[in-house]
Amino acid sequence: MEPIIQIREMTKIYGEDEAAVSALAGVDVTVERGEFVAIMGPSGSGKSTLMNILGCLDRPTSGAYILDGRDVSQLSKNELAEVRNQKLGFIFQSFNLLPRLSALANVMLPMLYNPVEDISDEESEARAIASLESVGLGTRLHHRPNQLSGGQQQRVAIARALVNRPPLILADEPTGNLDSKSSVEIMDILHKLHAGGATIVMVTHEHDIAAHAQRTICVRDGKIMNDGHCAETR
Repeated sequence: MEPIIQIREMTKIYGEDEAAVSALAGVDVTVERGEFVAIMGPSGSGKSTLMNILGCLDRPTSGAYILDGRDVSQLSKNELAEVRNQKLGFIFQSFNLLPRLSALANVMLPMLYNPVEDISDEESEARAIASLESVGLGTRLHHRPNQLSGGQQQRVAIARALVNRPPLILADEPTGNLDSKSSVEIMDILHKLHAGGATIVMVTHEHDIAAHAQRTICVRDGKIMNDGHCAETR
């Protein structure tokens, strides 16, 4: 079975001529299906740029990005939006929930923009409820974000990431805004997802969080410095 992610000789350059800055400099990365991978690196290392490209939020200057068998490196913005909706589930540090919507409505949103599946309103609601129940929020369906704790909001974000059943979950500092207890709870959920077959790529600056992953990729100065272990970067 081919890898879920194949990146080959990827570069990303911002600016031009003397003002040009190389954020990624010839990166090669492969992630197999079912892996749990952490990406680490100091500020300015290129890890956020790499994550944005993995998430089809940006395009590389050169190189190939094969996602689930398709080269998405030079797709248009509209095409990238379709790929994001069909192939990726996002978990953000800041949760990115719509404040006026309930937990249930927030989780249903990705299905409204899914052009592949023709999902009825009833099925959409049932799937969203099941997704929220899977993260322990079956009794919080109609709560708005401001009625939930930070840990509960992140669980809503995880449920939303799962609802379209994407082949890849991207977690960007998923515990960055949480206390220690909530961080442990969120990592337990990610472990359960991984044990169930999910592929997870997570950016974190916390070594104790990265230790939860099977594999750690260390990025520095736009290059992969180590694949398997990161020394302290503080």
